[in-house]
Amino acid sequence: MRNRIMMIATVLLVFIGLNTYIAWSGYRYWNAALPGAADLIYWILYALIAFGYIGSMLLHKVLPYRPYKLLKTIGSYGLGIFFYGLLLTPLAHLAGWLLVRGGMDTGKAILTAGSVELAVLALLFLRGTWNAWNPIVRRYDLEVAKHGGKRQELRIAVASDLHLGTTIGKRHIAKLTKRVAELAPDLILLPGDVLDDSFEPFVREGMAEEMGKLQAPLGVYAVLGNHEYIGGHIGDYVEKMREIGIDVLLDRVELVDGSFYVAGRKDHAVERFMGEGRKPVGVLLAEADKSRPIILLDHQPHKLGAAMEAGVDLMLSGHTHRGQMLPNHLITRRLFELDWGYLRKGAMHAVVSSGFGFWGPPLRLGSRSEVLDIRIAFRG
Repeated sequence: MRNRIMMIATVLLVFIGLNTYIAWSGYRYWNAALPGAADLIYWILYALIAFGYIGSMLLHKVLPYRPYKLLKTIGSYGLGIFFYGLLLTPLAHLAGWLLVRGGMDTGKAILTAGSVELAVLALLFLRGTWNAWNPIVRRYDLEVAKHGGKRQELRIAVASDLHLGTTIGKRHIAKLTKRVAELAPDLILLPGDVLDDSFEPFVREGMAEEMGKLQAPLGVYAVLGNHEYIGGHIGDYVEKMREIGIDVLLDRVELVDGSFYVAGRKDHAVERFMGEGRKPVGVLLAEADKSRPIILLDHQPHKLGAAMEAGVDLMLSGHTHRGQMLPNHLITRRLFELDWGYLRKGAMHAVVSSGFGFWGPPLRLGSRSEVLDIRIAFRG
């Protein structure tokens, strides 16, 4: 516990320190662009933007729902400003220094360099917002060398990482249900992080009813991601999903249509947040008939080799968001054997989605919100 507190304190101190640097830089630009403007206005605006997200999390239990939602939404955008501000502000300082060295007045140099930084930030936000709110359909055609029972082909719609909450709500779910309906899948699979971090908006804003419109002949299956565990209320969430026709698999295997298996694992976060273990994939699938196709839902794409050795034919994951915002994809690429897209590992197909929603800033750069259209041909 003590180590965890020390880690949180260190992260907060670093966050405050970096924000102080950006705030000071922004204040200099504020004075250059708006001479005579009230300093208090700047500092109030900056505090809301910079610390709104953390503030909303700390005050969640005491704030009324609407102020909490507003504060968290402002803070979500603030995280994006902080991230790209941290990358762009040093470049603006360098540009300003070069302009002054070239003979430009200091105030004019600050105004020029700062205006260019704001313009670049605006362009990044415009593009990132479009990518986040306008999901695409990405198709994968796969072959599995097993008999599909009654089926020679299987069409699956996959949507991971919806992150439903204060920012993403019914309008975005409506886009999902529309695109999935257009695909006319046999089966719908949701590999975790349907919720962002709180169960309350899911019920309070009628998102459950909208999610209930996801329907397919062979059913809708989901697993938990780390964010469902962060938010808690797991039992309530699983029951609500059951009520709307979505079966949440918690270390459970289902034989579907007498033809193939869908297996769903608990997320790694269950150990941290609930003190429970999860079954090794080999144990989970021990009683499954390996002559039948096996589809595994595991939110985080870890230990692909273990899934392959356990007889999985298709492993579906999310979690990574492909970094969500450039250049984070360079980090996720090093953290995971497969951080996005497709990989063939032995006889197993692995597919990791960048997700339908987003976490924090409603921005995607270097990644797109997506629904997967997976078509499996059985060749046994």
